[in-house]
Amino acid sequence: MIMAGFLAFFLAIGLGFDYFYLNFDPAGDLADTVVYEVSGAAPRQAGTNIPFGTILALLAGLGLTANGYFNGPRMVLRSTMARRADPENEKEKQFLNVVAEISTAAGLAKPPAGYIIPDADLNAFAAGNSPENAVIAVTEGLLATLNREELQGVVAHEMGHVRNYDIRLMTISAALMGAIALLSDFAGRSMRYGSRGRSYGGSSRGSGRKGGAPLLFLVWAVLVILAPLVSRILAMAISRQREFLADATGAELTRNPAALISALEKIRAAVMPTNAVNNGVAHMCIADPRGSLIEERMGFAADLLATHPPMEKRILALKVMAYQKANAGAARGM
Repeated sequence: MIMAGFLAFFLAIGLGFDYFYLNFDPAGDLADTVVYEVSGAAPRQAGTNIPFGTILALLAGLGLTANGYFNGPRMVLRSTMARRADPENEKEKQFLNVVAEISTAAGLAKPPAGYIIPDADLNAFAAGNSPENAVIAVTEGLLATLNREELQGVVAHEMGHVRNYDIRLMTISAALMGAIALLSDFAGRSMRYGSRGRSYGGSSRGSGRKGGAPLLFLVWAVLVILAPLVSRILAMAISRQREFLADATGAELTRNPAALISALEKIRAAVMPTNAVNNGVAHMCIADPRGSLIEERMGFAADLLATHPPMEKRILALKVMAYQKANAGAARGM
């Protein structure tokens, strides 16, 4: 449903541009030019029954999505200045070993490639379009701060994104978000510098549309202005739900929810931002790269605009899992 929302944005922006700037006329009926001539007004420019703007919007969206799908991991790694983990480095070798053992637990054919982000903050993300070409990247600060069990919890969380194909969903949604931002910017420039081909003062193919065009244009203009924000909200909605699922999958793979709890508490305590990660990659990280204090906010606005669910809720859900596991172990011991 959320991906259908992205498609609706493309259609709305493209159709609005066709209607107001290219005189889109699906019926091919231009008889209303007679009305303009009789009334003394200048006839509007001849229209077209082919929605060129909509077609171009969809093609642009498909092109940018395809580019994000095939080149997304490489673009994300380049944007964060990530490098391949060095097996000669003790900490990085441990990270690669953890990735290998968790990928075995997840049933993957081969482990994702391990990358290191040159940043002192504690963060991590997974990228790719399938488990076969996935990558898992962690910051230098994460490696230096977490012990092996906590690192296992973080890697298992990211492996959950890989196994559940969240990496594909996140990559495509990020590409769609960027495509809508570009289309919105183009439409906004057209409103500022272009002239609308359709006249709002007269009739347009009968009295059914008389007086309605200004309202339609206002609705379309508001949609164009708000499209980047609303598309970001849609992408964030995807991210928040998949974070809970990745936490649960990570606890399942390690059989140790307490390790991920401890790791998240350390990540939560590191309030400095992850400077190497930009906003376009924020929803792919284990924690909001703008600083974990942002995730402490509650309420409707915070839930709507946050890239991640509140860390407190995530930790609480894992504690419930750990409690259930402890009770099950005690019952078996009896």
